[in-house]
Amino acid sequence: MGSLTADKTMRKTNSTIPEEILEKAFRLMCTAKALSELYEQNKEVTAKYVHATSRGHEAIQLALGLQLKAQDFLSAYYRDDSILLGIGITPYELMLQLLAKRDDPFSGGRTYYCHPSLKRDDMPKIPMQSSATGMQAIPTTGIAMGIQYREKTGLNDASVKDKPVVVCSLGDASVTEGEVAEALQMAVLKKLPILYLVQDNEWDISANAKEVRAQDAAEYARGFKGLEVRSINGSDFTKSYETIKEVLDLIRKERRPFLIHARVPLLNHHTSGVRKEWYRDDLEEASRRDPFPMLRNQLIAAGFETSALESIESAARESVATQYAEALKAENPRPEDLFLHDYAPTPVTEEKGVRAPAGKQPTVMVDSALFAIRELMEKHPECLLYGQDVGGRLGGVFREAATLAQQFGDNRVFNTPIMEAFIIGSTVGMSAAGLKPIVEVQFADYIWPGLNQLFTEVSRSCYLSNGKWPVSCIIRVPIGAYGSGGPYHSSSVESVVANIRGVKIAYPSTGADLKGLLKAAYYDPNPVIIFEHKGLYWSKIKGTEDAKTIEPDEDYIIPFGKARMVLEAEAGTDSTTLTVITYGMGVYWAKSAASRFAGRIEIVDLRTLNPLDEASVFASVRKHNRCIVLTEEPGNNSFAQALAGRISENCFDSLDAPVRIIGSENLPAIPLNTVLEATMLPNAEKVSAAMEALLTY
Repeated sequence: MGSLTADKTMRKTNSTIPEEILEKAFRLMCTAKALSELYEQNKEVTAKYVHATSRGHEAIQLALGLQLKAQDFLSAYYRDDSILLGIGITPYELMLQLLAKRDDPFSGGRTYYCHPSLKRDDMPKIPMQSSATGMQAIPTTGIAMGIQYREKTGLNDASVKDKPVVVCSLGDASVTEGEVAEALQMAVLKKLPILYLVQDNEWDISANAKEVRAQDAAEYARGFKGLEVRSINGSDFTKSYETIKEVLDLIRKERRPFLIHARVPLLNHHTSGVRKEWYRDDLEEASRRDPFPMLRNQLIAAGFETSALESIESAARESVATQYAEALKAENPRPEDLFLHDYAPTPVTEEKGVRAPAGKQPTVMVDSALFAIRELMEKHPECLLYGQDVGGRLGGVFREAATLAQQFGDNRVFNTPIMEAFIIGSTVGMSAAGLKPIVEVQFADYIWPGLNQLFTEVSRSCYLSNGKWPVSCIIRVPIGAYGSGGPYHSSSVESVVANIRGVKIAYPSTGADLKGLLKAAYYDPNPVIIFEHKGLYWSKIKGTEDAKTIEPDEDYIIPFGKARMVLEAEAGTDSTTLTVITYGMGVYWAKSAASRFAGRIEIVDLRTLNPLDEASVFASVRKHNRCIVLTEEPGNNSFAQALAGRISENCFDSLDAPVRIIGSENLPAIPLNTVLEATMLPNAEKVSAAMEALLTY
């Protein structure tokens, strides 16, 4: 500790930063430097799992970490270990993740060093952080959107003196990602309380800034009207601290977005697996901008004794070495740990409520969804709905949200820009803020821009945060061919989505099932995709009249993973029988075709694709010994083909014929012309022919 008083320190450094903060910053900077050096000295052990460190970035990171409050939210990326030290994480805890130990507080040994997820009462909250650079911008902006909603609706704790701030840390190279643009667009559109901290070391692995960007983050950000920008020397702790303090104070008070662009050197390797000496030619120049001697010299000039600073540095090295020795002895994950936290437990385990109340007229499927969401929004103020065109003017292109905005207001039901990635990825942040978002992708054909967020952020959050941050959301996706929608409004995409583990999938075929599954999805703490077939919305297609059902009561709920028996057949008669395993529009093709084979066809409607009711499927197959798996998708490499394989594997001894898959033709797209469309898709006649062939096999 220096011998000068705080007043003299402030005067000599021309700074308002208290002396104890300067000393703490130096101690933590020594700690971060010692971590980096220890990892390098022990790289035969520490580089077993890839890691990166904050060496060169320490000043700007500590300036942020030391000022965040427990009510704040933080997205820290893979080079931000100094931020974590600043908020109170210990080197030992960091090392548990470095070494992928069982007690790693972030992920239980599942993900890389400095990929934090934190949910402690006395520290800023950190939802799961992925390695996909730039992808964190959308979920983190979703947190800010959720906080804003809570403030506008009175859901926030009014006793908290300082309003929460959301911080998204980014590397400058990641700002070229399109999803960062979506996040910035929404931040300025909604005037969200968020700080984007961009650390610019001018390297994108081995690509230099001159090769990969037309402008830096500050220049780029100024194109977003309403995003106030600061550009600073991020090696200067004093300047960094004062700038961050000014900006955080403004955000807490004025509730609007800022971006700080901090120029920093990269003094360590990109990662332990991509070493600086392989390609860097600027190391000498970078070392001249090292924040460590800069802060040390500033403290000496301010009156801190050199011997005191040397003592702090020595103590940091010793502490880090001691904690490293302890971390090495920590327990590794156990094999059984692998199977924990893929999903959070759901409270919905049985069917409840009245499916078909007396005295009511049948309701079209689209209205069943509308009524279900209305009941949820009336009961739960944390429930909100957003997506393209779902607002008050239209209520969705299929009118599936009609009247909701008028009833609940534009704050709870609102339009988004054409941003499928933001629509899907923002649910991570909204859920972290304690909300339950129901969002809509306008057509299944346009889900593709959102798959990055769905796969990287939404689906893995629970598992990679070791159960701390499940994403509780509903993503509604109108799907399937209807009315000559052509190649961009007719696609079936369930096979791709079913390959994303960590997401539950519903695909109802009736209004009653849609309402019951929507309710189950709402109370499920996990992400749920609900595919809603456009051709069943109004039961206008001949043969789909049964999609229109009596609307269940408000308490009706269906657990995921429970199939519905659509048509039952008795086995053991003189005639052969078969079962059709299907979902969505396939239910109605199968019902129409079954009318030719009275008493010989059983139809099982899966209702949910994940989880799958294997017990009901296998029981029906074993009962009838013959099986058709019917889908609207092309059959090759599909969910249906995978299901047929599971049936063959588990029911082989019961089968009297090969499992038959019926789907659309294996072509790239559904044509616009009605003749070509009909040729492409399954129909009752095609299914009937397949039934006859299998029954006589």
